[in-house]
Amino acid sequence: MVQWFLGVLLIALTSGVSAESLQLIKEEEAKLAPMPTKLATRAITRGPGIKMASPENVSGAFPFKVVFEPRGDAKIDRNTIKVEYLKGAGIDLTERLKSGIKSGSIEIPAALAPVGEHPIRVSVTDNEGRQGAAEFKLVVK
Repeated sequence: MVQWFLGVLLIALTSGVSAESLQLIKEEEAKLAPMPTKLATRAITRGPGIKMASPENVSGAFPFKVVFEPRGDAKIDRNTIKVEYLKGAGIDLTERLKSGIKSGSIEIPAALAPVGEHPIRVSVTDNEGRQGAAEFKLVVK
């Protein structure tokens, strides 16, 4: 059993991909057609801000970090955080990212995605019921 574990560990270390890497987007998902675009509406809102804190152009295993910016004394409601891949009918990535979800951010030290452009929408609600959403285009080279 120990030899098997050491073999698996050696393969993980020599493959250049950490055993802790998270597969953010799967190959078959990346091949789906983009979702139809929706018309954006603009309104004055005091909902939480959402910013991509990691680079949007990446390669290999990359850090994935999104930061939430509540307004005033409001707090982010962790239970409302949603991350969606905007291809096909939309793919909910929230469960995959669960280990990295904190009250003020999502932090994954090593994420993986196929080469290409990946549209992602992040949404959240604060404890006062105000919503915020942002879309990012992750480019993997």
